[in-house]
Formats: sequence, structure tokens, C-alpha cells
Amino acid sequence: MSLRSFDIVVRSRLLSFLLTAALAFVALVPAATPAAAAAQVCVLACDTLDPSQARQESFPVPNKDLNGRRVELHVSDADDMAWAGIDSGVTGDSVWLDRSWDGGATWEGLLGKASIPSNWTGTRTLMYNITDPRNHRRGLVRACGDAAGVGCTNWVYPTVCDTLCDGTSAGQAAGDDQPVPSATLYGRTIRLHVDQKNSMAWAGIDTGGAGDEIWLDRSWDGGSSWPGGSSLGRTSTPSGATGTRTAMYATRDPRGLLHGGAVRACGREASHQEGSCTAWVRPAPTRARAAADALMSSYDPYNGWWPSSWWNSAATLTSLIDFAKTTGRHDYDWVIARTFDQNKGVFPAGVRSSDAIEGHFISRSIDDSGWWAIAWLDAYDYTGNSRYLDEAVTIANYVQQYWDASTCGGGVWWDRERTYKNAVTNGQYLWLATALHQRIPGETVWLQRAKTSAAWYKASGMINSSGLVNDGLTSACGNNGSTVGSYNQGLAIGAFTELWRTTGDSSLLTTARTLADAAISSPALTRNGVLTESCDVGSASCDDNQKQFKGIFMRNFADLAKATGSSTYQGYVQKQADTLWAQDRSSLNALGERWAGTSPNQADWRTQASALGALTAAAG
Repeated sequence: MSLRSFDIVVRSRLLSFLLTAALAFVALVPAATPAAAAAQVCVLACDTLDPSQARQESFPVPNKDLNGRRVELHVSDADDMAWAGIDSGVTGDSVWLDRSWDGGATWEGLLGKASIPSNWTGTRTLMYNITDPRNHRRGLVRACGDAAGVGCTNWVYPTVCDTLCDGTSAGQAAGDDQPVPSATLYGRTIRLHVDQKNSMAWAGIDTGGAGDEIWLDRSWDGGSSWPGGSSLGRTSTPSGATGTRTAMYATRDPRGLLHGGAVRACGREASHQEGSCTAWVRPAPTRARAAADALMSSYDPYNGWWPSSWWNSAATLTSLIDFAKTTGRHDYDWVIARTFDQNKGVFPAGVRSSDAIEGHFISRSIDDSGWWAIAWLDAYDYTGNSRYLDEAVTIANYVQQYWDASTCGGGVWWDRERTYKNAVTNGQYLWLATALHQRIPGETVWLQRAKTSAAWYKASGMINSSGLVNDGLTSACGNNGSTVGSYNQGLAIGAFTELWRTTGDSSLLTTARTLADAAISSPALTRNGVLTESCDVGSASCDDNQKQFKGIFMRNFADLAKATGSSTYQGYVQKQADTLWAQDRSSLNALGERWAGTSPNQADWRTQASALGALTAAAG
């Protein structure tokens, strides 16, 4: 045997040994590691979850017969994940998932590729997410196999369905709104039509001729991109006609956890290549639902928060839960558990907050911790899950450590360093103490703390002679005269209202009414009947904290309005909702800081959550 032949034999035997060893390993762990080219997606869970953890199993597309092997696509809608399996095969046959983010034009291949090990007849992949709401991508997946040839199943869920599905005739629309101006092109008129009730849309072109084209574009990120969503329903004007229309297409994909889709109508005149489009629109089935859908486009399910503000995320979660409680919509119930699970641990400074998060949503900022306690009490009320009540108790016990009667006669410190006693922390504490008493059977300790806190708050001096709450106390325990913020006013209104509900002490209701009357009559908080923050005036701008103040006020003010039945208070609540909807809303249902719509205006998820609070209050 020549040296070359000997070398070939050795190499062949070595490869055979390595293959046998690899298959033996696969026999222990038959699902392979994910393809390196695919970035991990995390929604309700992260890619590569074991299928044994799936909450459901369905087979929504036909199996693929591949040379006698059966390639199957398994889907768990409850997890929004899928996995692939191959059966009736032989050693070495393989199976994997493909995932596409552009409607099947291109795809990430070989996800979780696994080969059938020795003495087996089948294997499966790990689970992968079908969609990616964090990055505003609606995905498709299919199962593929290699068994003396390559073959794949159909893509799953190519059609978007909400109340109605893509392709439904526009003749079935429950209404026909045209929320943005039409576009014109060579004398043609291009219109966007919206069925607000069902969140569906279609496009039409008229005053044209044969061969003119019309279609919809659909985007899951507010019009920044639309892969897989271009030229939907593209159709041409038939001979002898002057116009045509597309079928209807959905703008919400509840199965894929995508609810804030935007659409626009586009068209082309027959003899020219260029087209023209209307503005992008998000439908508004109701005011509150439209605001919630737009808000969720900023949620990060990978990390379970709205980046990058820690306490604002707690207040935003509270707004979302209030929306669900008020409207009975369950679209976003998954956000509650995801936020809790992803954030209950420890985070170093700079990851979630400038402060370290020490576990149980606790940090050196006592008020930041308090916002999370309020959120979890709201989650407990909505879900009945005791883990949220337990978490609120843990946080409240932490806050309680900073009640200090040796300075200013009482009150909770704002920070661990005990540098400041202020309105927000003490408004939270009074509300939390009362709320815990209301929810824990036979409880008396928190009730006594609430009574003590209420008496201290009223006597502290933070409520000025005009009935407005200044920010806090000086080192000499006097009112510091600092800015009147709507959230401080609102927290106090809500806290005194809740304690009155619990005790029946009419003086507490009197205090709540005094605070409410001052808020709606003083130009420090209300101008021309519209709730106005100090940073809403002139050329001023609000910081990230101030952007969310008004929504907190509205939540608590609406609680008083409901408790008293006051037509004045209820009218004020409705006025805010009507004003911001009419004057402070874009075609994408983005809601800004200045509810009166004046400039300069700011809009982000914090202002969106704040406005959602007002719209939910009016809906309740």
C-alpha cells in the first residue's frame, strides 16, 4: 500500500470514528445547538427552549413526505414558538427550521439542525420563536429535512388574522373611515380606507383608467420598514373602469403579539413607473385600545420593560393593567408575567437604573421601589396571582424601614441616604399602606400605619395654603416651595380617597376633595380646562420623569371621581380625554406631552403611557 493510500484509509477510519462518537452524543442530546447565523429571539421565552416545555402542540400545516420520511412542523401558539421533527427515518437523516422575516423571500436556515442518531428512527429540533415583536418583525417558519434529498413543509401563518383575516372583501367592512388625506398621481386619487372597529384597511384608486394599480403597505414599526408587508392586495383597474380597490388587510396580529401595525395606500398610474402613497395610519378601534397598541410598539419583551427608564416602566405597566381591567381586553396579559420574571432579580448599576437593583425591584431610591409595589398590587387585583401581592408586601416592608419619626415628626425618606422627605414617597407610602390593609384579610398593622401617615401628611406642611402639594420639605421641615407636580397632587388625592373608603373618616374625603378642587382650578396645574405640567408652558420641555406625571394624576383623580360620583370631576376626566385625542394625536396614534397640542411637543412611550391613563380613566 502506498503512503498516500495508507493516509486516505487512516483519515477515513478517523472520520468514521468521529462520526460514530458524534452520533452517540446526539443520542444523548438529539436536538442540536442553534445555527450560529441566527440571532437569538426572546419573547415569552428565548429560542432553543426544549419542546418538553411547550404549553401546547399543534400541526397547522401538512406534513412533508420526504422519501418515506415524515417531516413535521410542531407549533405552540401559547408560546408563539415552533419546532421541527422527522420520523420513519434512518441514521443520518436531519431536520431543522427555516425562519423568514420578509414573508418567505429570504430566511435563516438550519435552525436547531439535528440528525437522527444510531438506532433511532427520528429526532427533533429545539423550539424557536415565530415572531419578534421587540424588533417589529412578523416571522414565518417551516420545517425542513434532508433524507436523500431536501424538502420542507409550507410556511406557517402566512395570513394575518385578527377579528378578520387578510384578504377579506372590503364589502364586509363594519365602517369606512378615511383618516388621512388622499394622495394624487397624474389625476388619479389614491385613498386609504379603514374599518376602525375591526382594525382592517384597504386601498382604492379612482378617477383613472385601465391598468392603474393600487395596493397596501403594512409596517410593524410605524412605517420605518415593511418587509413582507409591501404590495399587499396589489390589483389593476380593469378595462372600461376608472378605479378599483384591494381586499382588506389586518393591522393587528394577536397570535404573533403584534398589535400596532400601520398601513398606507399606494398606487401607480398605468403609463408611468413612479407611485404615490398616503401617510401611514394605525387604526383606532377605541381611543384607549389605540393608545395601548401604539404603546406596546416600544415594549422590549427580551428584557421585559420599556427601555430605558426603570420607575417609568413600573408606572407604564400600571397603565397597561388599568387598561385591561377597564376594557376587558386581554391582549397584553402576557406582559405582566414577562415583566415580573425578567426583572425580579439583581442588576448592577447602569443596567436597569443608574442605581443597582438589588432584587425584588428594590434600590436605594425609595420612590422607585414604591412604583413597582403599586404595579404589583395592580397586577394582583387583575390576575389574582398571589406572587404579585407577596412582591408588593416585600417592597412595602422595605419602604417601611425608611419611616422616621425622629425627623420632621414622621414621614418616609426619599432615598437610602436619608437626605430628603418629599411628597412622592409619602404619597406612595400612604396609598400602599392602605392598599395592603385592604387586600390582606384580618390585617391591622398596615391600617394603623396608614392612619399615622395620613395625619402626618396633612400636618407636614407639604400642602400649601392654596391646596397644592409642593415637592417636599426643607432640612428645617418646612414646605420647600418647589414645583407643584401633577403626580404628587394625584398620589395624595388617591391615597386619601382610598383611606376614606377603608375607614369612613369624612375628614379624609374632605382633604381629597380640597386637593382635587385646587388641581382643577389653579393655573399651576390646569389651563383652559386642560391638565398642564409646569414644563408644558412656553418653550419649556419635560424631562423623562415629568413626561409621565399627568397619567398618574388622572388614575388617582378618576378614583375620586368614581368614589364621589361628582359630575364636576367626571367632566374634568372626560375633558382631558377629549382634548388630547383631538389635539395631541398623530395618524399613528402617538400621544404627546402637551395634551392641548401646543408646541414644542414631545412624544415617546412615557407620554403615551401618561395619555393612556387619561383615556382609560374616561373609558371607566
